[in-house]
Amino acid sequence: MTELQRLLLAYDRYRAEARPCALATVVEVLGSAYRRPGARMLVTEDGELTGAISGGCLEGDARQRARQAIFRGHPALVTYDTRDEDDPRHGLGPGCQGVVRILLEPLDFDASDNPVELLRSFAQHPEPAVLATVFETDTTGLKAAVGQRVLLSATGALRGTPLLAAPLAEAASTTLAQNKSQILDIETDAGPVRALLEVLRPPLRLVVYGAGNDAQPLVHLAASLGWHITVLDGRPNLATAARFPEAAEVRIVPVRELQTLAPDAGAYHVLLSHNYAYDLAALQVLLPSSAPYIGLLGPRAKAGRLLGESELDLSEAAISDALRNRLHSPIGLSLGGETPEEIALAIVAEIQAVKNRQQPQHLRDTTAAIHADSPRTSSAAPVGAA
Repeated sequence: MTELQRLLLAYDRYRAEARPCALATVVEVLGSAYRRPGARMLVTEDGELTGAISGGCLEGDARQRARQAIFRGHPALVTYDTRDEDDPRHGLGPGCQGVVRILLEPLDFDASDNPVELLRSFAQHPEPAVLATVFETDTTGLKAAVGQRVLLSATGALRGTPLLAAPLAEAASTTLAQNKSQILDIETDAGPVRALLEVLRPPLRLVVYGAGNDAQPLVHLAASLGWHITVLDGRPNLATAARFPEAAEVRIVPVRELQTLAPDAGAYHVLLSHNYAYDLAALQVLLPSSAPYIGLLGPRAKAGRLLGESELDLSEAAISDALRNRLHSPIGLSLGGETPEEIALAIVAEIQAVKNRQQPQHLRDTTAAIHADSPRTSSAAPVGAA
């Protein structure tokens, strides 16, 4: 279950129990911090927490401030400077060495466009989207308000505050095209605002070919990351929901039907069938697709033989390119794993690296920022002006 799914479940429970709650959102980070902009936590009136905005150092003080926001009935922006060794609010000392800004907002259960409902809209239609959240306004302004939001989907659907929809939507559209979250100062008809434009991405889709025992720890680990998982196998005794309760779908697909499938070109595919004919049939439909990752369990010799028998008439150059860029065999990172659980870790780690276009290495051996894709702060050209 993803962090967002847990948050939605908790929100629905609080609403059913009529327990007032607030949403704490990391909206800006300067320097180093455990969580990045977009991290969220629900806080109830009596102090129950769901989610996290830090590694544990900020939650205590944020809980108290969120409860105050619920009592007062209006949002608050709190700044934590973890570089300050004398700040008693987090007791972290030098800690993360960063400044973290948290937006605390009481939630109106009756508002169809409150921040949690906007996130639910994204979760129900998992396609790339941008959520623009205003967290600072000109104090002299009377129109723009902290907490106003716009959700823009990849299809152009727009939800949120009508007053700021046009200017925020224009900035959100640019952010979506760039596929990178950012923090902008935007001039609007309602006055200048500072907003977090957060790119929301659907869960990674993983298709596992093979329902043997070694597929179970892989599915379990992938599910803990919130990935959407489909398991395919031709053996009815193995391809069961009882064996893979965390998979979104478990299907019985014999090898003859596998050859007629239209593969999900946006998914990551892992071949664990331990069956040569099944792997061959899967490769025949996957290699011509644009699937970003095809992982094949087994030695290099097996991959070479399968490619030779794939009947795709690949040239040596094409085979080399497929092996280098899309087909990963032997599968996984070299972590020295032996057990099914250790192999699952190596596979998941490799997929994570491919998805994020990262070359796996020790962080201690790097010089770049750990969060290289952190939202950047900049100013937008005036938009929405009359």
